[in-house]
Amino acid sequence: MTDAEHKTEDDDRVFKALAAPIRRRMLDILKEAPRTTGELCSLLPEVDRTTALQHLRVLEAAELVTGRKVGRERHLALAPLPIKRISDRWIGEYARAAVDLLGRLEGE
Repeated sequence: MTDAEHKTEDDDRVFKALAAPIRRRMLDILKEAPRTTGELCSLLPEVDRTTALQHLRVLEAAELVTGRKVGRERHLALAPLPIKRISDRWIGEYARAAVDLLGRLEGE
C-alpha cells in the first residue's frame, strides 16, 4: 500500500467518524476535558452505554480519541491530529487562497 492510499484510508475513517452527530458530540465533550468512559456516557443520556461504547470504537479506529486504563477506569482524551490533517488537506489550501484574495483586494 502506498503512502497516498494509506492517507486516504485514514481520512476515510476520520470522515466516517465525523459523520455521526453523536460522535461529534462526544468529541465536543472531550474537547472540553478528558473524561472517563463512565463520565462520557453519563453526559450522553440519549444513548445507552453499549451504543456509546460502539461509537467510541469508531472514534478510536479513526484515532480521534485515545484511551488508557487507570485501575478499573478507562480515561479518554481527544486526539486532534487527524482533524488537523483533514483541515490542512481540505481547508488550509482554500483558506490560503481566500487570504491571498483579500490581500489583493485591500491592495487595490
